[in-house]
This record gives sequence, structure tokens and C-alpha cells, in this order.
Amino acid sequence: MNDVSGFTFIKNGLTLGYPIMESIKSIEPLCDEVIINVGFDDKELTKDDGTWDYLNSHFNHPKFKFLKNYWDPSLTKQGLILSQQTNIALEACSGKICQYIQGDEAVHEKDFPAIHDAYIEMMRNPKIEGLVFKYTHFYGNVDIVKHTRNIYRREVRTVRNNIDVQSHLDAQGFKRNGTEKLNCIQIPASIYHYGWARQEQLMAKKTEAFEKLYHGQDHKIEEYKYDRIWGLKKFKGSHPAVMKEWISNNRNNIDFWSLPMRFEWKNMGLAFSDAIESVTGYRMGEYKNYRLI
Repeated sequence: MNDVSGFTFIKNGLTLGYPIMESIKSIEPLCDEVIINVGFDDKELTKDDGTWDYLNSHFNHPKFKFLKNYWDPSLTKQGLILSQQTNIALEACSGKICQYIQGDEAVHEKDFPAIHDAYIEMMRNPKIEGLVFKYTHFYGNVDIVKHTRNIYRREVRTVRNNIDVQSHLDAQGFKRNGTEKLNCIQIPASIYHYGWARQEQLMAKKTEAFEKLYHGQDHKIEEYKYDRIWGLKKFKGSHPAVMKEWISNNRNNIDFWSLPMRFEWKNMGLAFSDAIESVTGYRMGEYKNYRLI
């Protein structure tokens, strides 16, 4: 029995510009095994964009265990294919504790001690069913973050195994028995989310792919372009070391601060609630997939 299993899923990681190799590397030092679930376009599991071969060529140690799975295009409602594929990877985990990472996320090495200490606390206290991480969401470029009430600031990324924990809806979080919030502790560690920091042409492909996951294969969308939206701030921290090359290859040449601000009436409410949060730390109307204990 392993103590800690890492798990993730990915489909078309190369085509859509995911830092999937970097994501896996970022959790590997924390894990005794890592389950990597790769999606395919056909039931025979022969058609993908090269992601399977790419990842197998980089992760050939026995601790990395690969799965192949078909992505059924009929599972488009609410992005259910994402939770389905997450759960397939989770079911393959043998560890007592399972560390999740999505293909556009990374853990910073500076947080390893805090995460490791939290694992030990989970081992000692069976009441703890999950660990809640802070989030840093990059937008448009890797030196800009989005922080406002309409984007989640914390989420569960570590869960206890063998207590019927399941990913739900579009795989943002986890619940027990598919309905019950997990009893969690919040830890001083962050997930760095690069999903909205790709180059513009890759972001357009990613947006189109996800719109079809939620709304069906025939869904049409407008061409994606970055613009300056409410909640953007300069990033003043450091990136995980594993992200260095990906950042160099994916940096945008867009001066976001020179773009006109996109005005929306809802920004008035966001400005008010964000101001309260900046002073008190309290976020108005915050939805939580978890229960802190």
C-alpha cells in the first residue's frame, strides 16, 4: 500500500497547450505513485494528438501508471466528462491519500513542507477527509493574476482514499457519496493555475474545446480574444521551478495594462465585495465545495 497517490487526467494536451508534463512533475516529489489518465477520441483508443506518447516518453519510471480512456462526446452536460475522467484516475489510486492536479495547474516547491506536514496530519486524524489549497489564477500572461469574487480562491486538491470520495460536475471539487461536502482543513499552500495564460491562439482552441464539452459538438462560439477585465493585478511572487520553460515558450506579447477596461454592470458589485474582502478577508456569497473543521 502506498501512502500518497498522485492523479490527473488529460486529453489533447499538446494541441491545447497544456503544461501537463510540468503539472505532473510538480506533484511527483510528493507521491509514491502517479496515475495519468489520457483521453482518446475513439473507443478503440488509438486516436489522440500525441499526448499519450509524449507523456510516456517523459515518465517511464514504474511509479507512473498510465490509463487510456475514451471521451464520450455525449457526456457534455455541465462538463460531466471531466469529473468522469477524474474519477477513473482516482479509482486507480492505491494510496491512503490522493493528491489531485489538473493539466493546467502546478504546485510550488516552496510549499512541499506544508503539504507534507498536512499529509501527516491526515494520517493521524481520520476526521480529515481533504486538504484545501489557496489558488493563484493567472490571466493573459504569467505576470498577471485574476483575483475577484467571481473566481474561486480555494479548492480541495487532496482527498482521503477509500471513503467514496468522488469528483463532481466539471471536476472543480470533490464530494463524498457524490453529494456530501468533505470535512477539510485549509493549508498554507497554493495551486498555481495557468489555464487562462496560454498564447491567444491556443486559448481560442481551448475555449472552443471546452464550449463543446459543456454544450455539445455543434456549439459555435465567437473567436476568442484577450481583453482587460475586472480583477486583474500584477503578480509579485515566483513561479514553480518546473514551469520555467513552459512560461518562456508561452508568454504573450500583449500589454494588458494599455487595453481599455471592459465595462460590465456586474463589476460594480464585484468592486464592492472585493473591497470588503481586501479589508476583512471575508468573501461575500462565496460558494465552498467543502466544510472546514
